[in-house]
Amino acid sequence: MIGVLINKIKRWRKSLYKKQILKTAEYIKGEITVNGLSYVNRKTRLGHNVHFNGLRILGNGKVEIGDNFHSGMDCVIITDTHNYKGDTIPYDSTYIVKEVIIEDNVWLGHGVLILGGVTIGEGAIIQAGAVIVKDIPKLGIAGGNPATVFKYRDEEHYYRLKNEGKFH
Repeated sequence: MIGVLINKIKRWRKSLYKKQILKTAEYIKGEITVNGLSYVNRKTRLGHNVHFNGLRILGNGKVEIGDNFHSGMDCVIITDTHNYKGDTIPYDSTYIVKEVIIEDNVWLGHGVLILGGVTIGEGAIIQAGAVIVKDIPKLGIAGGNPATVFKYRDEEHYYRLKNEGKFH
């Protein structure tokens, strides 16, 4: 009995998260799945088959997320930063806004933090806990703080699966 009630509450929460994203995003190309607390800004553009398991987009910068995207839990994208070169110390009241581009078939592990002004290339995998402060190339596997590419996906394997339409 309690288990049934808990499952109903979980489904209700997921539907609320999804409704908020559907209402807020600038554009949604196709189906999205929302399994955890997630929200986007009004300049977010989403591809098809996007899976949020707990992704929050903070700030007013443009965010583009491609097709077949998966996020782990507790991921954050921050598009705004304070202006430390302004008229006061440590920063002034203006914001510097930068966009984030996440290309197709990207997977973010648990707790990834992405700062504005970066592009994550097609097929990239970002290790749990990574802090992304610069571009990650196509098929790159990156981790750390700041994140660095330590490996690449097998290109032949990746493109075989892509050409066969095998997406999770």
